[in-house]
Amino acid sequence: QVQMVESGGDTVQAGGSLRLSCTASGFAFDEYAMAWFRQAPGKERERVASITHRGGSQLYEDTVKGRFTISRDNSKNTLYLQMTSLKPEDTAMYYCAAASLYPVPVKPLRGVQSYWGQGTQVTVSS
Repeated sequence: QVQMVESGGDTVQAGGSLRLSCTASGFAFDEYAMAWFRQAPGKERERVASITHRGGSQLYEDTVKGRFTISRDNSKNTLYLQMTSLKPEDTAMYYCAAASLYPVPVKPLRGVQSYWGQGTQVTVSS
């Protein structure tokens, strides 16, 4: 059974930092590209960052470049998102996702296997 569990979400003040974690099980973690997505109330889901199966390449959404860092530890089946210089507009539910395609697509694609976590809430106060 596939499980992906996010943790690390919290309420922080603007300018603060958080590290999100996503621990996966039930599939070959090191064979899948991974990504972090977020969705704020009333907004569409957006991909924040994605990383290849071995971690050699990363892709970032423009508004988080230089502030967020995605990484993975395949020995621990865990994905991370280090977030610094947080802004109120970073407030959202953050989800991790795995896919057999890089970068992890925002929407399901035919022929692409994907798995999703349940999310962890990040709130940034001004």
